[in-house]
Amino acid sequence: MIEAFLKYLSHELAKSPATVAAYRSDLKQWSDFATANGKYELAPMSTGVDDLRLWVASLAKNGCSQRTIRRKVQSLRAFFHYLMKVHGMAENPAAELEPARIPKHLPVIVKPAETAAMLNEDIDRGDFTEVRNRLIVLMIYCTGMRCSEVVGLKDVNVDTNKGELKVLGKRNKERIIPFGEELTDMITIYRSLRKNHPGGNAPFFVRPDGEPLYRKLVYDVVHNAMSGTVHATRLSPHVLRHSFATDMLNNGANLTAVQQLLGHQSLATTQIYTHVSYRDISNNYKLAHPRALKKGG
Repeated sequence: MIEAFLKYLSHELAKSPATVAAYRSDLKQWSDFATANGKYELAPMSTGVDDLRLWVASLAKNGCSQRTIRRKVQSLRAFFHYLMKVHGMAENPAAELEPARIPKHLPVIVKPAETAAMLNEDIDRGDFTEVRNRLIVLMIYCTGMRCSEVVGLKDVNVDTNKGELKVLGKRNKERIIPFGEELTDMITIYRSLRKNHPGGNAPFFVRPDGEPLYRKLVYDVVHNAMSGTVHATRLSPHVLRHSFATDMLNNGANLTAVQQLLGHQSLATTQIYTHVSYRDISNNYKLAHPRALKKGG
């Protein structure tokens, strides 16, 4: 039943491979717990909420974060909802599970001056790996692309004549992202150094041997580039994505436009960056205005 559900997610709901993989991992973990690692047969149709609570309690005992537990509970809810819809299960036992509350944190961002310092560092423009790595960092900051979108970017979808990228995002939704001359120039240099590339639907970013990238490699490239010049609590591709959105809004971009560039389904997801922008405004006001820190009396 789990495999049928995963196929339903992929084929009927057009969920991305990464999303399906997350569901697979969560449901396998639950299945292993429910069957004592295969000692017993899995019986989802007769599973009750108390059975599921035992698993959730074991996750908490083993140190899973609230965010992780919440995601796993949502995976169970989706699975049992599928069983109700397709197999006639009477009720959804996971519906009674209370998802863990996640404290809201503002996104980690990079200061514009630090971003500029990172991107202005000298590189050997004749070295394939150095150029590719700089292009990865520049592209994420200039477009707000997700790490998975960088890995999955096709060569045919990088158009330097129009200054546009066609990106396949979450839920397999395509979006067009414009880019400027700096990125165009770096793409041109990268393509000139890339050897024996077939073009077309082949991956845009490759390793020196022509093989495609993987997510950990992109993470390491960005982390290494940020180390030393960036003083943020996290150094990752997603922090650059946050910085793209925040810098766009701070420089007057329309919130809806930023939503579309990021590929957010809901405007509410994008609005968190307005809180980051307001925080900067508030801090500047307190530092700069002569009456801001004056006590009343």
